[in-house]
Amino acid sequence: MQINIRRAERKDCKRLLELINELAIYEKAPEEVTVTLEHFEESGFGSNPVWWAFVAEEDHTVQGFALYYIRYSTWKGQCLYLEDFLVTENARGKGIGKLLFDKVIEECKEKGFKRMVWQVLEWNEPAINFYKKYNATLDPEWVNGILDF
Repeated sequence: MQINIRRAERKDCKRLLELINELAIYEKAPEEVTVTLEHFEESGFGSNPVWWAFVAEEDHTVQGFALYYIRYSTWKGQCLYLEDFLVTENARGKGIGKLLFDKVIEECKEKGFKRMVWQVLEWNEPAINFYKKYNATLDPEWVNGILDF
């Protein structure tokens, strides 16, 4: 098993959307994914990218990804927000998630971000247990606010 962790490239976008749809199915919200491939590509690789990602390849197939963007905290400064983090179901248990998560942590340190932030569904025990291995703080106090347009 040779796992290659690298920065995502435009050519990965179609596969990333497949994995994003897999994540949405797992999170019981497949109808919520409405982004088009064109918008997704432009948002990550156009003239003004707003997201970046790392991918995990095994045998030249992307088996997982970690997609993030920069958010600003008036209390802490620049932070990395981990929007999506997934290893496809048939590739789990090989340490790919740890390799990806460690790469994102490395990125935070290299860029001088003050923290990394993400969300996890309260029923997603495998993910919660994974994050606990990193001694992550999982804060139930904050409520998510959303306005759709």
